[in-house]
Amino acid sequence: MPQNKRESLIYTVMMCFVMVLWMSFYNVALQQGRFTLEALAAGWLGFPFAYVVGMCCDWFVASRIAKGVAFRFLVKPQDSVLKKVLCISCGMVVVMVVLMSLYGACEGAFHTGNWAGVPGNWLVNIPRNFIMALPLQLLLAGPLVRRVFRAAFPEGKVLA
Repeated sequence: MPQNKRESLIYTVMMCFVMVLWMSFYNVALQQGRFTLEALAAGWLGFPFAYVVGMCCDWFVASRIAKGVAFRFLVKPQDSVLKKVLCISCGMVVVMVVLMSLYGACEGAFHTGNWAGVPGNWLVNIPRNFIMALPLQLLLAGPLVRRVFRAAFPEGKVLA
């Protein structure tokens, strides 16, 4: 886990890259009905703006909520690192899925002009995104990013 603000920012940049990129591909594939090269291309083209939105949501909203809830209700300072990681990661997924599903519904409305459908699309997107994002975070992206992060930035090397 990151130990200071600089480490947190670097970690967030890395984690958001992995999660937003894959979720962009996933959501385009859902919209198109299958996973194709066109879905990859469309996901890649939409990725930069989605990444900026995701970073802002993560840094300014989701991390504060997830850490606040985790450390107030779920974990204590003496709990294991694994318990802290799992609680914060799950909280981050919940908040980010809600926020980024709204972003996706708005982005879809921007392309189609169907702004009246945003609330319904948002509610449909939340469970679809949650069933992909939670396992992705817990089983692949989280462990991968933590490993790469600590290999690139050994503990105590990034100063506050």
